[in-house]
Amino acid sequence: MAQNPLKFIGFLIICGMFLTILLTASVIFRDLPSDSIKNLAKANIVDVKPPNATVNSQVQINKLLGGLLPSGIDETSCLSRYESALYHKELLHKPSSYLISRLRDYEVLHKQCGPHTESYNRSVELIKSGQYNGSAECNYLVWISFSGLGNRMLTLASAFLYALLTNRVLLVDPGVNMPGLFCEPFQDVSWLIPPDFPLFNQFSTFDQKSPRSYGYMVKHNVISNSSTLPPYIYLHLAHDYDDQDKLFFCDQDQSFLKKIPWLVMKTNNYFVPSLFLIPSFEQELSNLFPEKVTIFYFLSRYLFHPTNSVWGLVKRYYQAYLERADEKLGIQIGVLETDAGPLKYVLDQIIDCTMKENLLPQVNRSSEPIVFNQSAKQRKTISVLITSLSPGYSEEFRKMYWENPTVTGEIVSVYQPSQEEYQQSENLLHEKKALAEMYLLSLSDKLITSAWSTFGYVAQGLGGLKPWILYKPNENRTAHNPPCVRATSFEPCFHAPPNYDCKKKTPTDTSKIVPHVRHCEDVSWGLKLFE
Repeated sequence: MAQNPLKFIGFLIICGMFLTILLTASVIFRDLPSDSIKNLAKANIVDVKPPNATVNSQVQINKLLGGLLPSGIDETSCLSRYESALYHKELLHKPSSYLISRLRDYEVLHKQCGPHTESYNRSVELIKSGQYNGSAECNYLVWISFSGLGNRMLTLASAFLYALLTNRVLLVDPGVNMPGLFCEPFQDVSWLIPPDFPLFNQFSTFDQKSPRSYGYMVKHNVISNSSTLPPYIYLHLAHDYDDQDKLFFCDQDQSFLKKIPWLVMKTNNYFVPSLFLIPSFEQELSNLFPEKVTIFYFLSRYLFHPTNSVWGLVKRYYQAYLERADEKLGIQIGVLETDAGPLKYVLDQIIDCTMKENLLPQVNRSSEPIVFNQSAKQRKTISVLITSLSPGYSEEFRKMYWENPTVTGEIVSVYQPSQEEYQQSENLLHEKKALAEMYLLSLSDKLITSAWSTFGYVAQGLGGLKPWILYKPNENRTAHNPPCVRATSFEPCFHAPPNYDCKKKTPTDTSKIVPHVRHCEDVSWGLKLFE
């Protein structure tokens, strides 16, 4: 039976292809060193790593912020926890291995002693009974929600550091909006204090005159005349605290306070700088933060993870208006005057700052046209993000760059996410927008902030940015000259520090005690950390 000629031709083609493969292989193996051929025989598929394995590993390290954040927490419940690393610049500083170790230890302690654990339940009974025999499984620091959002973030970071230094578990008063703004920072056990906590309904009434206030007890010799220890003490560290309240910052008083199982704190101050003036804390603080200017930078990135709804506001705005710009300038405008903005002398001072410090390009106000050699696609783009309760400042900037070309050809766009007109601390949507704006400002390349502004302090701390600080305008409502000053540290300012020498028991300038605690650029009597 005759064979099909097409099948025969196909057979010849296949044989030719097979011979070509054999000849190619023989050439390759002939040129390989003998040990390479042996290793090929031993090779195992599990040894082969994908080309992006190193990249994936680096992404994992980056999203954990160099080990600052714990791994293994559900990502979908709080997208910002690990996604924020994709938006912020790469860490300017690395957290110390000691800080990372202490944070992991704290997380274990929080899990053992946090709300609704057996240890917590037994500790709560001490408050209910009003009696304390000097022995407790866990010690606690309760932070009372107080003041505006910027203040709350600064004081909560301060309270957490104090808890870390004194081996206490930090419990947070949810206040009006805290659960709607921030994710839980710790796994499995909440940091929010339960509503059935015995003192929960007294938080708003605590003040300097409270019988359990530490300052009141010192002033009236309650402690020295008592043979027993109270189960809790209230610490009044707000801006109006007196000399007895300020004894909190003395070593001798800390020796007594560490014996008390429950400390309840109300403050609107970032009091971290004065912790460095307490000798018993000094070495531990140096171990935790070898670079002292990184305290709020690291603690804010560790503690404050916006909820998914807030993070959505941040991402959508950033992707729509800021992401593609060659340069991003943030301008935070906090005006203490109650007049409706924009105030001309404030606007003049801001523009003066941007021009003198070369933060924005000059504009050509002449009628002569300017011809640029580059196409629009080749020219530098600058996105200006302005945050203010008033829409007027951004409108003036937008008008300036619309009506006049820049001298050097840059394309400037001006954006303002919200225009709330007045602060509404108990309105959740208002505070969500405020938190989103703090994060958006922290994603800037350069930042201008207003003097005394805790809103600005949070933004600069989150971003690790040394801002240009706008001086407070003159009392006669004229622009300050010079208009602004560059901060040399991105740490916040402690607005109401104690001015008391605990050893000499006399008034003193506490900016002269240690070289890394000095007066702030914007508050002449305030204290701030510097390298």
